[in-house]
Amino acid sequence: MSLFKVMDIAGSALSAQSLRLNTTASNMANADSVSSSIATTYRARHPVFATMMDDLMSFEGETAGAGVEVRAVIESQAPVRSIYRPDHPMADENGYIHMPNVNMVEEMANMMSASRSYQMNVEIANASKQLVLSTLQLGV
Repeated sequence: MSLFKVMDIAGSALSAQSLRLNTTASNMANADSVSSSIATTYRARHPVFATMMDDLMSFEGETAGAGVEVRAVIESQAPVRSIYRPDHPMADENGYIHMPNVNMVEEMANMMSASRSYQMNVEIANASKQLVLSTLQLGV
């Protein structure tokens, strides 16, 4: 595998983890938003990743991975939280306010995981760059 290919793979992973961080931040920012109906309540969003396959065959005859692609950003199917607060200005006709289905513990874990994955891919790109520079210096 070419060192330049490693940079492509690390770059696609950086883009994917950046999107993951953005969706997690959006979920956390909307965690305390209030709605008067279930239909308009914010729902947590999560990216779905897939491996991009290279057209070349690897040494064992399997297709080699060539990076990460974002297939979709889906909304969580977990139920929204309904809280009985008849005194709230956004309460529905039954006295309930509706809050997003964002689990802050899960979102913090996603943020730490995405941040560490992003950091690791930056390290991979830097190591690959150093290897390319060292290789070029061999010819001098």
